Amino acid sequence: MTERQALKSQVCFALYSASRAATAVYRPMLESLGVTYPQYLVLLLLWERDGASVRELGEALELDSGTMSPLLKRMEAAGLVERRRSAADERRVEIHLTDDGAELRKRASEVPAQLAIAAGLSPAELAAFNETLAKVTAALHRAAP
Repeated sequence: MTERQALKSQVCFALYSASRAATAVYRPMLESLGVTYPQYLVLLLLWERDGASVRELGEALELDSGTMSPLLKRMEAAGLVERRRSAADERRVEIHLTDDGAELRKRASEVPAQLAIAAGLSPAELAAFNETLAKVTAALHRAAP
């Protein structure tokens, strides 16, 4: 076996391992907020654009409707979001933050800084790393069959 074939030399394993490690660091922070990691991602999107459709959220998170629907139902049961049919197009279901969901934004504001500290990076370094990951992700999406 060559060095290039070793597990530790594989970018796929480094990405997988980093993702698992980041999720493990996020878990206790998010538990203190009362949300799961996927719920946190939905909240991040809604804090940017309250009233996004289920479809828009699913596309942004790269999740299908079979995954989005139960996730949103749990968030609705927790009092974080409300699902509403669009008045303009009843086929469109929009997700709106409740007061509790909007208020959670303040409590979650330190999560990115806490991740940077855990990763041993400055906020600027973490932002640069995130930018690099976004470029790699976009390129891999384009290259995927």
